Amino acid sequence: MVDLDPVRVERMTEFGADGVVADLSKGETVSKAVKDADLVVGAVPGFMGYKTVERVLQEGRPIVDISFFPEDAFGLEKLAADAGVPCLVDCGVAPGLSNLVLGRMEAHLDKTTSFHCLVGGLPVERSWPWEYKAPFSPGDVIEEYMRPARMRLNGVEVTRPALSDVELVDFPGLGSLEAFNTDGLRSLLRTSKTPHMVEKTMRYPGHAVRMRILRDAGFFSVDEIQAASGTVRPRDVTEALLFSAWTFDEGEPDLTVMRIVVEGEHDGKRVRHTYNLLDYYNTETETMSMARTTGYTCTAMASLVARGLWTEPGLAPPEIVGRNAKCFDAVIQHLEARGVHIFQRVETLS
Repeated sequence: MVDLDPVRVERMTEFGADGVVADLSKGETVSKAVKDADLVVGAVPGFMGYKTVERVLQEGRPIVDISFFPEDAFGLEKLAADAGVPCLVDCGVAPGLSNLVLGRMEAHLDKTTSFHCLVGGLPVERSWPWEYKAPFSPGDVIEEYMRPARMRLNGVEVTRPALSDVELVDFPGLGSLEAFNTDGLRSLLRTSKTPHMVEKTMRYPGHAVRMRILRDAGFFSVDEIQAASGTVRPRDVTEALLFSAWTFDEGEPDLTVMRIVVEGEHDGKRVRHTYNLLDYYNTETETMSMARTTGYTCTAMASLVARGLWTEPGLAPPEIVGRNAKCFDAVIQHLEARGVHIFQRVETLS
């Protein structure tokens, strides 16, 4: 396990891993770390993800990645094919598990007509002023609010601003959340033929308007401005302030909620498949829900490669893997064994 933070490395060694403190933003460090690896799991911050995966493939190592980088993963397609190794990307919860579900549905149904995914990671306790904390890098959260959201509506690819089209969604036992556009479809826009696809992020009501105020007022800008103390990038200041406010306290409970609705046709009937996930902080293992739902999806995908269930060389986002029924079932079983439950409901539509 290689990381720049010695505290994180020390924590991993408690689980039996060999730990190395090193800077993975340097390509030569990545090469040294993976040169003898049978399989690599990439979990670096998003801004480092693409270059890290690229370097691993240059070393001819298979990789399962969860870094959610902004670049187009298909830029690595030829490199992965030439290396002759599997390269599984976006292996989190959404993108990740959500893609896996659509891939399975597209293989199972005669035709899919729509895909809607709503997903969010939240603190259990709502605290003023943000009523939100980030279970992963606050910088990646801000990036999510800056990227235009791509979707497909009635067969046409459409781009809308992040944080737009806010709607309220009710969840039994949880209450009302708001959902807004984010750019979570990613590879699905290239690999899927489903004509209507929308992905939205969920937060407690009121979050989207607060973030739009910050964004539109320039607090997320990376352009330098002159302040009394000197030249500064507004986003650097914003991230520094939000990092402490959005950091979970030790042992503070969080939750992950996701609803996926896929409609289509099967055996001459219109059908709707709904997948619901509601997961909470595990007090026994002291593991955050977002770590469980994203991390266990990633380890499930790594297990597919390690066990030889997925051997296809080249780039494979989760929806490609999900078309394989054995691989899909293995991922779901991996999650179930760790207490992450996905409940499916099937309805026949008139």
